[in-house]
Amino acid sequence: MTTEREATEAAATDRTDPPTRTHRWGFGAFLVVYAVFVLSAVVIGALVGVVAPDAPTSSTVVLLGTMVPTVLAAVTAVLVTKLRGNGPKLDLRWSFHREDLRAGFKFGAIGLVCTTVGAVVWTNVVGDENASSAVGRLVENERMPLAAAITMFLFVWLVAPVCEEVIYRGLLWGALERLKWGRWAVFTLTTVIFAISHLEPLRTSLLLVIGIPIGLARLFTGRLGASIVAHQINNFLPALAALLVAVGAMPA
Repeated sequence: MTTEREATEAAATDRTDPPTRTHRWGFGAFLVVYAVFVLSAVVIGALVGVVAPDAPTSSTVVLLGTMVPTVLAAVTAVLVTKLRGNGPKLDLRWSFHREDLRAGFKFGAIGLVCTTVGAVVWTNVVGDENASSAVGRLVENERMPLAAAITMFLFVWLVAPVCEEVIYRGLLWGALERLKWGRWAVFTLTTVIFAISHLEPLRTSLLLVIGIPIGLARLFTGRLGASIVAHQINNFLPALAALLVAVGAMPA
């Protein structure tokens, strides 16, 4: 008969993550994923310019230009892990345990404070006209229908962080670990690449501040779930502000 202690130990064994096997993709896979992001954004922009070169930017164009490249890049990253590795659960350390949620909320709250302070300082240095993100500048130029604005809000708050974490703290992190770099070196380089790859030179220093607590969530838990939650918490206020501006409830 199985004792209570043996049952507890068996349950704990069942919850233990399986050993991580070596994957067969490296930094080149990240470059491919990033190329998908850039090229899809360029193609969408080119198609809009050909079809309606003189038309004002519509809410549909804003949504497509914002959402499609990010989602395509993340899907490509997941496919890489399936075709050249062991799948996202093992290779990207994908998980949403209670510990991940707790760590994500903690680092997300720290990041929200740091980002708010950093944004105030940064705005005073570079000026209000340069303070908006790429999404913020898009919604400043034209009001959006309520449904489109809510879609944008949910994407920036919940979906975009998942996609970006899969790419940067998932695929890129795993590629650098495969090169046998130390975990602090991996954290530093992924944070820097995360900031630079947004292609917003004036906001790179602010994006570094944003990326640090998110990367720390990945570093200290060793899993992607915590950094996703931290990223979502960090994105909530900017997403809410974009929503209010897009529907005219708050001045740009």
